[in-house]
Formats: sequence, structure tokens, C-alpha cells
Amino acid sequence: MSDILVAGKDLPDILEFAEGFIANKKVYTSVKKDVDLSTFESEGIYSCNWNKSSAISARNFIIKAETTLPDLSQYVVFFDTQYYASKFELDRTESVSLAVDAMFANYQLLVNEILLRLEQRKDPVVVSFLVKTYPSRFETLHSSGKTSLVPSSNIVNAAQNAFISLAENVSTLVQDKTYMSVLLAKCDPSNELYDNDHELGEWMAKALDSVAAMKSKQTAKQASQWIRPGSRVAGFSLFK
Repeated sequence: MSDILVAGKDLPDILEFAEGFIANKKVYTSVKKDVDLSTFESEGIYSCNWNKSSAISARNFIIKAETTLPDLSQYVVFFDTQYYASKFELDRTESVSLAVDAMFANYQLLVNEILLRLEQRKDPVVVSFLVKTYPSRFETLHSSGKTSLVPSSNIVNAAQNAFISLAENVSTLVQDKTYMSVLLAKCDPSNELYDNDHELGEWMAKALDSVAAMKSKQTAKQASQWIRPGSRVAGFSLFK
């Protein structure tokens, strides 16, 4: 059994997604400052506070997860664009610094610390990047179909694209890091799992185990392929 670190939103906002893993995994994630750390432990969900603008805090987050869950060998970095779109609806100047910390800096810092820690340990791991995409004004204008979704602000769309770029670039590292496999998953609003984070988490748990069970070393080309959540998970056919 492989335990897992899930990073992105904080508890309780990420609870539904985290609960999708707990049938056969223990989960470590972050929690809002005003929430009791022990609230979700009875479900097998452990947590700590994470200052998302601090590299030191990101490092402590990872080390605490390792200490709490000795079988930690899977990581999910989750960018929920719809969630951020509801928090940064307008491109206000006074929101820029807050948005950068929430959607840019935190992911860069965390991923850097994860990679550094994995390089030190060199234990077999699967690192997954999951993005729930959300349309921009440009995409809404040029869409062939009608949508009731309110377009995201410029800064949210830019952050989504930055996350996708980060994920793709990390995926190329598998050619040099023999201990690491990468899973890229992109969930758009037309996906049946888009509005059901619990089922999305269940699918991700199976997908991660499928990648971990691969008999042949994953190539960078395989790792860099985005897959659609809900796809049939059957070993290497996951990527086809």
C-alpha cells in the first residue's frame, strides 16, 4: 500500500477529493489555520498548516508528511482552476500579490522542494499533476458550443497555463531520474468527473497505482502525455 501527499487546496476545501483516496491509502494534505488538525484524522487524512509563500514551510510540509506516513510514495499536485476563478473573479491590482502567492509561487516552491527531497531519498515514487481547467474569455469567445460558465480572470487563466507548463517540464525529468514516474491528468468541464471530486480522487488513486505497477521504466514521452480522468486504468494502456 502506498500512502499519498495531496497538495493544492487546504482542508476542508480539499476534503471531498482527499476522501476519494482513503479506501486504500492514508492521505497527508494541508489545512487552513483556523481548523483543528485532528478533525479529519479518524478518516485517515492527516494535515498541517502550510505557508504557501515560504520555501521553508513547503519543505516542512513534505517532511511532516514523510514522518507521519512512512509509506509515502505518491504525490498529487492539484490545480483547481474553477476554485481559483471563484476567488479571483476580477483582475484587481490589489489582488495581484495575493494571487501570485496562491496560484504561482506556492506551486513552484512546493514542486522544487518535492524534487529536492526525492533526489535525496531516491526511493521509487509517482508524482502526479492534476488540473481542472476552466475557460478564459478568449476560449469562451472562440468556443464552438454554448457555455454557461463565467470566464476566468486574466490572472487565473495565466496561473492555469503556468501550472500546465510546470507539470510538462517536470515530466521530462523522468529520463534522468530513474526513481520517478510522472502522471499528467487534465479534467475539463465536459468531463463527467469534473463536478465530483470524490470520484475524481478515486480515479486518481487507481491511476497512480497503475503507473507505480508498470514493469518497464517510463519514458519522458510517455510521462508527458496528458490523460483524461475517467480513462480506463489498465497498466500501460492508461497512456494510449
